[in-house]
Amino acid sequence: MTYTPSPRASVVAVIPARGGSKGVPGKNLRRVGGVPLVARAAASARSAKRIDRVIVSTDDQAIAAAAKSEGADIMARPAKLSGDTASSESALLNVLERLDHTPDIIVFLQATSPFIDPADLDRAIHRVQSGECDVVFSAIETHAFLWRLTDTGAEGVNHDHTFRARRQDREAHYQETGAFYVMRAAGFRDEKYRFFGTVGVALTDERRSIEIDTAPQLELASAIAPIVDPSHDIDVDAVVTDFDGVHTDDTVVIGADGSEFVTTNRSDGLGVARLRDAGIPVLILSRERHPVVAARGRKLGVEVLQGVDDKATALTDWAERNGIDLARLAYLGNDVNDLPALEIAGWPVAVADANPAVMTAARVVLAHAGGHGAVRELADRVLRSRSPRRASPGTGPVDTGIPISTDPRTTDPITTRTTTSEEQSWPLSLAEKP
Repeated sequence: MTYTPSPRASVVAVIPARGGSKGVPGKNLRRVGGVPLVARAAASARSAKRIDRVIVSTDDQAIAAAAKSEGADIMARPAKLSGDTASSESALLNVLERLDHTPDIIVFLQATSPFIDPADLDRAIHRVQSGECDVVFSAIETHAFLWRLTDTGAEGVNHDHTFRARRQDREAHYQETGAFYVMRAAGFRDEKYRFFGTVGVALTDERRSIEIDTAPQLELASAIAPIVDPSHDIDVDAVVTDFDGVHTDDTVVIGADGSEFVTTNRSDGLGVARLRDAGIPVLILSRERHPVVAARGRKLGVEVLQGVDDKATALTDWAERNGIDLARLAYLGNDVNDLPALEIAGWPVAVADANPAVMTAARVVLAHAGGHGAVRELADRVLRSRSPRRASPGTGPVDTGIPISTDPRTTDPITTRTTTSEEQSWPLSLAEKP
């Protein structure tokens, strides 16, 4: 890892991220919403308008690579500051000592907080820049009743346990989320501690307040990521999809003679055509060995790899042959056999009715189910990222995640399954349908 000084910056964000972690092994590289934790922190800092530079201090090459993918600069963290007993302050001070100048403000972010809002960072930085505070830290308001255990039993910490006041009558307290601390750099350098002078509280959305120190907290963060994370346009150079449960709804219709049929959606086909017209490679990567997969690929005019048990290896080989960076590739899946491919794709994407494990691994969970417009939705979001009229992040109307295309299907989920003009049935016993 090398460190190259950059032009003078007045607000520098620092993310200490060492490789060792006992509570959750490899914690800083664990994925939430399909993105490594350190990359999420770097992306949040890079998206803040008031931050001039983002530095990740680490002793781990994989962490460095993940952070660099989001535009962070890397500073090698000395071994003496990378052990279990090393403080975050020591890593921050080491960064300040090695900069070619002292910035006005240092923003300390922790990768263990996966949902840092760049707007919260900007507001906190402004409060320090304006002179209102020397330090501003992220917190949530709480009226929790806290207790401690003593030799004579439990006793109230922040309340008189002999009287239960109403919530609205109790004084609010503020709990650190651990997400960020914005500090005057000179004051921090002198005091060598994150709290000094006038300290302010930055109240943040409680949904974004989770801090990951245990495996259950990691599971919880992954579960709520599709709710908390903003909707994304998907900026990639290639799209790879599974077949069953993605182009189809995973249903097989069996005729009286034993022949089998699956149903696909013409809207998905149009989405694939638009990707091809835009010069974006599309691959169908399927474990299914039946000729219907190849037949659909020919109909769509895209490459097909089928009968593949090791999807991660196949995806890696295909990307290398086509000169595509896996970080710039979207993989759309629905079931557990897609997990290895989702793990290595820069944009792991799940259909709306995917297996829960796939939803947890996904960076984006689509609004449409497999066979019901999911491929079209992905295509729309990929193409929208390439539009010159696309608004900058944080501006313009809110993206609901719902694409322009709609599915006119009317279905009774209990008794019927209606095929409309938007669908096409494919017999598994035939190579092609006219």
